[in-house]
Amino acid sequence: MQKGLTLIELLVVIAILGILAAAAMPLSRMTVKRVREMELRSDLRILRNAIDAFKKDCIEKKIASDYCKNERDNYPESLGLLVEPVKLAGAVDKTKKYLRRIPQDPMSPPGSGANWGLRAYGDAPDSTQWGGDNVFDVYSKSEEIALDGTKYNTW
Repeated sequence: MQKGLTLIELLVVIAILGILAAAAMPLSRMTVKRVREMELRSDLRILRNAIDAFKKDCIEKKIASDYCKNERDNYPESLGLLVEPVKLAGAVDKTKKYLRRIPQDPMSPPGSGANWGLRAYGDAPDSTQWGGDNVFDVYSKSEEIALDGTKYNTW
């Protein structure tokens, strides 16, 4: 009597492993998408908090008046201003940076150069065209649908 596996037994095992692998693939894709969504939420929160901190410092007159030109809204003129050293009012040689770097939109394809969409204070809440006046809000330019059924550009 010989010991070992028959061809049929090997085929059954391979078929079972194939079915299990096929079931695991969608779960891994969903996990990757969920991680990218968490990164998008985090990056939006970081950017929006930095914009709000800039506005608060303008209102409280902590920043030199050169940066807070528009008294009506006091938002930064660009996202780049949040990563540059901003001179503080009344202080000699004191500066403040609101961000170390501007995060890349995780929903844009790598290397595409596409980054955040901007909205000015006077723009409509769902506007996709930046008025160019100041940076009141940021959003993802991605048209993809999130796991919860909403579009990323509405977050």
